[in-house]
Amino acid sequence: MTHLFNRVFLILVVTGYTLVFSPETKGSEETVQPVAEEQSKMATSTPAKPVVTKKPVLIPGTGVLIKNGIDTFEDENWKWYHRHPKSSREQDKRTRSPLGKSNNGLWFEGPKRGTPDVVKRVELPAPGLAGSDHGLLIATLRAGIPGRTTYRMMQDDLIFNMSKAAGRGLSAADNPSVVTRVYLPPFAQWERRDGASFGFRCGCTTHAIITGKEHPDRGDFGVEEYWPGMFICFVPGDGKEKSDSAYLRVRGDRRGRGMRGPTISETELGWWTLGISFSRDGKVHYFASQGVDDLTMDDHLTTQNPYGYRTEWVKTFFYNVCSQDDGKTWSTPWVIDDPKTFFVRRQNVARSSRKSQR
Repeated sequence: MTHLFNRVFLILVVTGYTLVFSPETKGSEETVQPVAEEQSKMATSTPAKPVVTKKPVLIPGTGVLIKNGIDTFEDENWKWYHRHPKSSREQDKRTRSPLGKSNNGLWFEGPKRGTPDVVKRVELPAPGLAGSDHGLLIATLRAGIPGRTTYRMMQDDLIFNMSKAAGRGLSAADNPSVVTRVYLPPFAQWERRDGASFGFRCGCTTHAIITGKEHPDRGDFGVEEYWPGMFICFVPGDGKEKSDSAYLRVRGDRRGRGMRGPTISETELGWWTLGISFSRDGKVHYFASQGVDDLTMDDHLTTQNPYGYRTEWVKTFFYNVCSQDDGKTWSTPWVIDDPKTFFVRRQNVARSSRKSQR
């Protein structure tokens, strides 16, 4: 009798199927069998989940194009003037003026980290925007302190001269935004280093507790600088099962942490459109899309208040080029094209006039 009981099978009916477990196998094997036809007819299908629609936000490129807030790189006389040795104030507190600049006055060397070793107008590596034939190649070899090798990731900056277009900057009350195109070359041309390779960022200010390490008013309430943006990061494959890939990383969330965005495979390389917008409520909106088409809400990555700040002013935008600074390995070659800045005109407030009475 005991032997017979040990051979008993437990039958469990679960949502239209009968699962049979044998005590001898302790449930390690399963046999899935359909239940009776009549029971299957009575089963109801699981309702589909509702589609979540994104709340509309300010799309980069909305509004009016700012005069002198664009560079097409189509001028055949476009030229960059290096002023070596480059600046490296962030690393050794040496600015090394005068700084490098472009002959059209729209670009200058970053005083904190210096400018990429190559800043050159070139023909586009692949068809891009309609009517555009040239872009700007930026790449670097020695991204750290001049005359030294640090053997760690360093970055150089190419900064747009926003003062020529908007004086002291763009108020967040004007809903400013910046859009750029960037060409992602085949992975065979990328620096074989895991991590950030290219950055597209904005220089912003707000009123908050000042956190800059070298700022004389550190710890006091005042004008605080910060630099929200997006990085393109490389993930090298192993040459066997794991393929090379890249991904976007957004900086940043309320604590300033980076957030991982979409993954980019070999088949998704080529031209990409990146955009950052700033709405009147101080929020930052990040967009990215494969190709060169204008951005839409489908390209929205996230909306944040980086570091918990409410943006008040957008002072400029700039590009980062990163390398491992070993004195022999070049960064990934990046080609940028047609960066543009926009703003939305404020509505005039109608005021009723009254005749004064004597």
